[in-house]
Amino acid sequence: MSLKKSIFIIIIILLVDQISKVYVKTHFALYESVDVFSWFKIYFIENDGMAWGTKISDFTSLISDRTAKVALTLFRVFAIFGIGYWLYDSTKKQSSKILILAIACIFAGALGNIIDSVFYGVLFEDSYNQVAAFLPESGGYEEVLHGRVVDMLYFPLISTDLPQWVPIYGGKRFNFFEPVFNIADVAISTGFVMLIVFNKQAFSSKTA
Repeated sequence: MSLKKSIFIIIIILLVDQISKVYVKTHFALYESVDVFSWFKIYFIENDGMAWGTKISDFTSLISDRTAKVALTLFRVFAIFGIGYWLYDSTKKQSSKILILAIACIFAGALGNIIDSVFYGVLFEDSYNQVAAFLPESGGYEEVLHGRVVDMLYFPLISTDLPQWVPIYGGKRFNFFEPVFNIADVAISTGFVMLIVFNKQAFSSKTA
C-alpha cells in the first residue's frame, strides 16, 4: 500500500471522526442522549483525553488533573510523530498492506483525539446545561492543550438487574457494554486488533 493511499484513509477517518464530534458538540448538551436502537445510543460525554471515556483521575493521584492533562496531550503529540514516521518507513519499505493499514488507523485515531485535546477548549464554549457554540465571542471553555475529547457512541447491549443470588453484585444494575467512545477510539482499537490477530501477516518479511 502506498503512502498516498494511507493518507487518503487517514483523511477519511479524520473527517468522519471530526464531523461526528462537531455535530454532537453543537447539537447536544453534556450527558444528553438519543436512542437510535434499544442497544445503541448517541450519548454525549467528554473526557480529558484517555481512551474509551476513561478519566485521567482514574489513573493519577499524585499530580493535579490539569498537569496530568497537559502531560498526556504532549505525550500523545510526540507519539503521533513516532507513529507517523513508522507509517512513512513502512510504506517506503513496502511492508505488508495489513501493517500499513493498521498503522494508518492508529495514526488517524490518535490524531483525531489529539485535535480535541489541543484545540476544542478554545474552539467551543462548555456544554454544561447548554448546547455549545462554535467560536463563541466570549472565548472557549479552556486554554490550548486543555480541551476535552468528545465521546458519543454507547452500546448498552445488555441492561438488567442481576439476580439476588449473585455474590456481591446481586440486585444491582448490570450494563454491558459500558464504555462510551468515538470514531477515533474505534480506529485505534481496529489498528491494534489487526496487529494482534494478523501478526504474522503484518510483520511478514515479504513485501506487499
